[in-house]
Amino acid sequence: MTTLRQAAIKKLRARVIRRHGRDTLPISISRRRIYILPTRFGIMLAAILAAMLIAGLNYNSNLAIAFAFLMSSMALVAMHHCNRNLLRLSVDVTTEVDAFAGREAMFEFELRNGSNVDRRDIEVRCLSAAGMGSVPAGESECVEVIAPVAQRGVTRVQQFELRTRYPFGWFYSWTYVQGSITIYVAPAPAGTRTLPSAGAKGNGTHSEARGDEDFSGLRAYEPGVPLKHMAWKVLARGGEAAVRSYSSLAAQPEWLEWSSLEGVDLEARLSQLCLWVLESDAAQRPYGLRIPGKEIAPSGGAAHRFACLRALAAFGAGEAQEPG
Repeated sequence: MTTLRQAAIKKLRARVIRRHGRDTLPISISRRRIYILPTRFGIMLAAILAAMLIAGLNYNSNLAIAFAFLMSSMALVAMHHCNRNLLRLSVDVTTEVDAFAGREAMFEFELRNGSNVDRRDIEVRCLSAAGMGSVPAGESECVEVIAPVAQRGVTRVQQFELRTRYPFGWFYSWTYVQGSITIYVAPAPAGTRTLPSAGAKGNGTHSEARGDEDFSGLRAYEPGVPLKHMAWKVLARGGEAAVRSYSSLAAQPEWLEWSSLEGVDLEARLSQLCLWVLESDAAQRPYGLRIPGKEIAPSGGAAHRFACLRALAAFGAGEAQEPG
């Protein structure tokens, strides 16, 4: 039974793609895109009403017949409301999502309700995960869908689903949206190697850390310079007064290099580089990334961090396609 159901769903998804093609987000749900079927409760209700109607006719019970017609009328109204709950609802989604392997990816769907009727209990399904929300009349609502991601790589979700069972759960109304979502799954940050020092050459040996500053030479003395920076040994040898000059290590870019992790297997290297990226970003120090076939110049900030993590996610991995 499960196999037949999955085959029917797959066939319907393919038919929707052929009928509507790719969608441009945001998209407003039209009447031709909405499908509706009775739920198990709806089928049970129909069977009970049919039995009640037959019994009422058989025993000439006007009360049973009236009640059966009343419940049938309510079912028809409920079917109309279930269909209308999705009609002309506008949906948008963040098309690029970042996550770490073994953790969860969070999709943000924005539902906009431009009508004067509240839309309740809207369920959004993506990657076999679901989130639910209600959208008041004339407002918008963000629905978050959190799905586990197991493997590193780049995945494209080609389709997601909106569904509802409002108001009584007797009918199930749904629609498919052909909106492409790209998931960049970076390797899980892990490793035992220490972060390379600023100015390291990436040959596996790192210069000794010297705190936040490094000696860069001598310069002529100027009034007001702190005495602790005076080069007393130079003055004692009869030289002119000079002061020691320091450069900030935090201002020097550091290279996170593939070649500095010789002897480590591929996924472990990527996990170590991922950890270094996060540590460098947290320390607010400029850093660059070198991996085979890709070099990202030293920089900082969230955009640079995402670029490095996405490069690690895509390294050696083809794009996987998921229907939704």
